[in-house]
Amino acid sequence: MTDTVTDRFLRYVVVDTQSDPSSVTQPSTAKQKNLGRILVEELLAIGLADAHLDEHGYVYATIPSNVDKPVPVICFCSHMDTAPDFTGTNVKPQILRNYAGGDIRLSADPQQVIRVDEHPALRDQIGNDIITSDGTTLLGADDKAGLAEIVAAAQYLVDNPDIRHGTIKLLFTTDEEIGRGVDKVDLKKLGAQFAYTVDGETAGHIEDETFSADSVEIIIQGVAIHPGFAKGKMENAIKIAGAIINRLPKDMAPETTDGRDGFIHPTGISGLMEKASLGFIVRDFEEAGLADKEAMLEAIVKDVMAAYPGSSHKFTVRHQYRNMKVILDRHPEIVENAVEAIRRAGMAPVRGSIRGGTDGSRLSFMGLPCANIFAGGHAFHSPLEWVSRQDMEKAVKTLVELAKVWEERS
Repeated sequence: MTDTVTDRFLRYVVVDTQSDPSSVTQPSTAKQKNLGRILVEELLAIGLADAHLDEHGYVYATIPSNVDKPVPVICFCSHMDTAPDFTGTNVKPQILRNYAGGDIRLSADPQQVIRVDEHPALRDQIGNDIITSDGTTLLGADDKAGLAEIVAAAQYLVDNPDIRHGTIKLLFTTDEEIGRGVDKVDLKKLGAQFAYTVDGETAGHIEDETFSADSVEIIIQGVAIHPGFAKGKMENAIKIAGAIINRLPKDMAPETTDGRDGFIHPTGISGLMEKASLGFIVRDFEEAGLADKEAMLEAIVKDVMAAYPGSSHKFTVRHQYRNMKVILDRHPEIVENAVEAIRRAGMAPVRGSIRGGTDGSRLSFMGLPCANIFAGGHAFHSPLEWVSRQDMEKAVKTLVELAKVWEERS
């Protein structure tokens, strides 16, 4: 009997694949390969003879073309890791069948409630089957929903050879959640011309724009001295760091911005009296906005440091990723074909921007233009994460229609 997308999803989420930003290995956690091996077995079982797991934990596979004419080679991509924000160990998925509306209280922790007012997308799910965790872990819909949808779509295409399509490459990555998802991807081996990450949220959505992103590290060297003899001499690096944080503009934080507004976000602070370090991420949809925010942050630091003449600092900006729209605008057929596929799958297409990044934003600048298609999950990176069976099925149908659209328009 053919596995449904839900069967696959429930199988994948119980495998712990949390990534670790403090690790220097690739993948950052060996347990990600456990899911990779399962995926390879399943892809081989449905007939994708070249499916394999490489030394970096990536899964590659090919659905061969079944037409004589040339069709651009497209790739469907999702990531295997789950976010380090909340535990992904011992996931116990729960299915609420025929959802009748109202808040959803999670079974193992009654304090965890998916409230309709906070998750209005639930209003579109009446009668659907909602999958959640038990409230003690992430669910892992980000992005195991995408994995399940791609494998289910591959199975459908293999089982229905009358559906005409070109060559389709599958790529399952590790460490996306810690910004290293495509560090070791072999694009030559992959051999695709255009790609889609299946890593979005609401059904019907296609995204062709991400933030541009940098990180900033500030290291402060203070003046340490015995506190009993410190008057007029001590310059406490911890207090300097606190003063910098206190000066950040309140209207330029993640919790006060939305839409197309960028932000400056402190992500870490550590130190002692003589030395402290601050970590930030800076986000904006425009490179000019990114540069403006970094200049503002540096000006704040210099202004604070002026009150501490015996202290010094180092301000370092590191490139993370850039807005993929710059690349995708050169290849409009990527989004146009996805819009048509979503329409054929019975939904009204919605184009949007991602207040974040995906593997696709980096792939686009590496030479593989890549948009992002919905996977159906919501409330990512939290114990309130949820997805509906019906939305996953819509994603499978969209991928099948997308394969057909590329063949028809070639």
